[in-house]
Amino acid sequence: MTHSVIIGTGPAGITAAETFRRLDPTGTVTALTLEPFPPYSPAAMADHFLTGRTNTLYWKGPDIAERLGIEERREAPVVAIDTDNGEVVLAEGTRVAYETLVIASGSRLHAPIEGAELPGVLDFKSLRKAEALVTRVRNGEVRNALIVGHGFIGVELALMLTELGVEVTIVGRRPWIMPRVLDRPTSDVARRALESRGAALRLGTPAEAFVETPEGTAVRLAGGEILHGDLVVAATGVKPHVEFIYGSEIVTAWGVHVDDHLRTSAPNVYAAGDVAEAADWLTGERFVHAIFPNAVAQAKIAAANALGADITYDGAESMNSLKHLGVPIVAMGTTEGADDVLRTEHGNALRSVYLRDGRIIGVQLAGDIASAGVYHSLMLKRTDIRDYGTEIAAPSFGFPTIVAGALSPSSIGA
Repeated sequence: MTHSVIIGTGPAGITAAETFRRLDPTGTVTALTLEPFPPYSPAAMADHFLTGRTNTLYWKGPDIAERLGIEERREAPVVAIDTDNGEVVLAEGTRVAYETLVIASGSRLHAPIEGAELPGVLDFKSLRKAEALVTRVRNGEVRNALIVGHGFIGVELALMLTELGVEVTIVGRRPWIMPRVLDRPTSDVARRALESRGAALRLGTPAEAFVETPEGTAVRLAGGEILHGDLVVAATGVKPHVEFIYGSEIVTAWGVHVDDHLRTSAPNVYAAGDVAEAADWLTGERFVHAIFPNAVAQAKIAAANALGADITYDGAESMNSLKHLGVPIVAMGTTEGADDVLRTEHGNALRSVYLRDGRIIGVQLAGDIASAGVYHSLMLKRTDIRDYGTEIAAPSFGFPTIVAGALSPSSIGA
């Protein structure tokens, strides 16, 4: 019987709680969260506000803590971890003792732009802040919005706001959208779809500062132009919640350093999800891959190992999908370090397959994503696909091609 504490109740945190309960039925579990809400999935927020559905938002059910029989403390900000005494320190001074600890504190907005702290600058990173933003829209206060940031969060937010009838302008410093996720050809597909939904793009001109003007909060571009909006949103990126760890013996950089068992540098302390700086499955380098599947996979291993298991984590991976553009897009792996790129266009579909030494290191699909699972399996298994030549990027490529060729479905995880 072990007393386990979890910091955070997002996808990683609640998955860790489930794992603790499954493996240690008589143990006690305390889950701490900044939020006033039950455990929810950040990836489902846009769908929730557009449809009113709660089943995907509260993906484990709003009563998951009660059903698991764990102690859930909401609005309980953590300010420090005392690793010498095995205690988590809360803002009001309360100390919560732990025998095992999983840090699953997630991430927050990262906006390295002057004026980002102004009260008129909103963000869409937490449910609390998202509700405040959407409430203004539904109260009729917003006709137009400025979104600073042209990455995944900025695009998802733009799509949601346009669906709610808001005129949206996206401001980005790079000349194409989602530059950290999409290559230029795939980004062009996303851009056209975004513009067809009514969004305006101001790309290639950095936002220099958020400023207050007589008309309200605005954005000053490099060069001095001022853009106004009824709603001004920062969507410039995210940073792991690690502030409360500073001063402890737990090693951090961008996120919390973990080894191949998701252990931190402190005894009996593990980390998972958007806060964990784990090895990349492809490069072996530490990186924070802040996506839902990584969070869930890491949490299961971290919690099991905290209870004495010996499970090795194979490494995090990069995978993103856009579902609300009208054109489905999937991007996985990396485009960096490729020695060959196979690309085909067929109708409204675009496929780009990035290779190194005859093995897939990255794939970008737009329009037709039916074979995403096949590519994913081939990539993770590092299968040599040179015998297929350019056919690997053909519109017809998929399991039928695999079965007819030298590979078998079982060899790629079918």
